[in-house]
Amino acid sequence: MAASYVIIGDGIAGSSAAETLREEAPGADITVLTDEGEALYNRILIKEHAKGKLPEAPISIHDPGWYEERDIDLWLDTHVTRVDPDAHEVHTHEGDVLEYDKLLVATGGTPNQLPVDNAGADGIHHFWTFQDARKIREHAEQADTGVVVGAGLLGIDFAAVCGAQDVDAHYLMRGECWWRYALSQEGAEIIHEGLRELGVEPVFDSGVDHFEVDDEGHVEAAVDPNGDRYEAEFAGVAIGLDFNLEFMHGTGLERDDGVVVDEYMQTNLDDVYAAGDLTRFYDTITNSYEQNGSWGSAKEQGATAGKNMAADDEVDEFRWVSSYSITHFDFPFLSFGHPTRGEEYLEQSYGEGEWRRLAIRDGQIVGGVLIGDLAPQSAYKTLAREERDVRGHEEALLEETVDPDAIAPAQQQ
Repeated sequence: MAASYVIIGDGIAGSSAAETLREEAPGADITVLTDEGEALYNRILIKEHAKGKLPEAPISIHDPGWYEERDIDLWLDTHVTRVDPDAHEVHTHEGDVLEYDKLLVATGGTPNQLPVDNAGADGIHHFWTFQDARKIREHAEQADTGVVVGAGLLGIDFAAVCGAQDVDAHYLMRGECWWRYALSQEGAEIIHEGLRELGVEPVFDSGVDHFEVDDEGHVEAAVDPNGDRYEAEFAGVAIGLDFNLEFMHGTGLERDDGVVVDEYMQTNLDDVYAAGDLTRFYDTITNSYEQNGSWGSAKEQGATAGKNMAADDEVDEFRWVSSYSITHFDFPFLSFGHPTRGEEYLEQSYGEGEWRRLAIRDGQIVGGVLIGDLAPQSAYKTLAREERDVRGHEEALLEETVDPDAIAPAQQQ
């Protein structure tokens, strides 16, 4: 009897797992369930659509024919209501019951709403799905004023939308700089100037105490904890995700913020795997449990899960140095690995608009941020991936040109 695999979620993690499973198990039954109404699309590019820079066509990655060609059964608009890991069953909102030999949970998350008055008002947006991007684009095109909340990698996408759509916006940040856990004041100031050039004004030591709405329930202003008021017909909020795991309640699934998985993407439940944004995975490079929401990481996790599910064994471990780039400014920006997880940090400015910072833990590079010149990223990723001990090489790490073998030869390991 053919093996049966069920994948919940058709983001890049779920889709990558389905593709890998088909390659590894040609005769298996593979079913992909998604509560969205469209097949896999590029979540990286939806922000460009919201900015008005791209039409819809280039954003779609897979159409239904892609699944048909690979004999993968795709169920759109399908909400999973319950998983019974003992019976190896998945239950849907339509009353369907799917049996599985192996299950992959790759449902990602839903953006958190601010815990303040009027946070659900019309005109307040969260950025996650293609449908979100369509609404953001439509509304931003009509708005004159706006606010952005959430000083991280998704929040800055909202700022870029405001800049591209000529929305006069304020970016309300709780700390003294953007992404304060990964950047120092010096590096962040490059981002701040980039925001100002887009027409978005950073506001520090701020945030939102409450939103004001008009008589029709549409947002019209944000008031910060200092009592300052910012007019806003458009608001973008990006303060993290609530993982979509309601259907796993009562199963005993181990969680530590995200779903805990080992290096093979296995959960603590028999025959249940997880991949993508919602995982707290064992990182064999840092030798600790980590989280990472990048596209490349999710894709690799899905492929790793697919190989192990098909083999019914621990044949492939997840080992990946992720990267995340921002293309909203005149200068390039890239973060890699886990830039907020260092015990110490090395940083250097190389002139206007060029800066680097490296996160070091136990003598190894675990992440970093590059602004302006991205050329050293390959060397830094090699040093991180191979777990090279860089102690004593701090000055060489910040040279304009970085040779990993000159800094910490591989044979030392």
